[in-house]
Amino acid sequence: MKFRWTSVAWSVAYLLLLLSLSTPLLIITTLFMIIPAVVLFTTLSTKQFILHLLPVLLIVSLITPMYLIIVAYFILPALIMGRWYKKRASALSTILAGTITIIGEFLLLLLLGKALFNFDLSSYVNDVLQLVTSPLSDFGSTNPLLSDMSITSEEVRQISYMTVQMIPMTMIVTSFLIAVITHSIVRPILNSMEYAVPRLAPAREWRLPRSFIWYYLLGVMIQLLFSGANSNFMLMISANLLPLLRIGFMIQAIGFFFFVAHEQKWNKIVPILLAVPIILLPPLRIIGIIDLVFPLRELVTKSKR
Repeated sequence: MKFRWTSVAWSVAYLLLLLSLSTPLLIITTLFMIIPAVVLFTTLSTKQFILHLLPVLLIVSLITPMYLIIVAYFILPALIMGRWYKKRASALSTILAGTITIIGEFLLLLLLGKALFNFDLSSYVNDVLQLVTSPLSDFGSTNPLLSDMSITSEEVRQISYMTVQMIPMTMIVTSFLIAVITHSIVRPILNSMEYAVPRLAPAREWRLPRSFIWYYLLGVMIQLLFSGANSNFMLMISANLLPLLRIGFMIQAIGFFFFVAHEQKWNKIVPILLAVPIILLPPLRIIGIIDLVFPLRELVTKSKR
């Protein structure tokens, strides 16, 4: 097998990542969890992949069977992305396939938790917030100088409600981030193994469909019409749709700067420096909206001529 020792190294890396989930590093390592499995599945045959995976499963199962559930959760998006890489699918379709798979698994877990264990996500979030804020409230009540730190049960309930409302957006962004990080790391690794993988379109070509403007206007209208109503579903739509679209407009603005830099033959560092304020100052996403509504890029191309 051509990549025998490399494959063994990736198996060990996969094992270490799984074991890191029992440490405070899990917040970081979760973002990289599917990378070893993607590399192994893409570069090995199915039989070889199973042979490399079995020792990992055996070791983690001896520690605690819970690891097998974690492996099962992360292995599916790895197999999906690896399958897309084997088919030489476009980078965007591979990332979207991984994102959709992770989201689907999360929804399935919520469904199974509700059906089998009567798990209520809203109650769980509220209980966690009560647990976190209770020491602050107690500390504030015993020290008059720190009474402002006290958090009432009603405030906890409101924070819990807002948190639950934002879960869909958080789930989508997190799943997409994991898929993007995976592709960003896996692609050069596979290329170094002489396994060509399509790359994402350059930043100067990043453009959203113009219909996103209408989606944004729809979200604003929903927010205005139902802000004082008791329609939790409609409010949840606007609470998640608008932030997602705003992120999209920021990406559009960054793409516009890279396009201008490319057309004007600017130094490659210039668009990167221009992208920083877009990320740090969200109102500057208006540049992306203008670029989406008006043919700014065509004007830049014509002015160059």
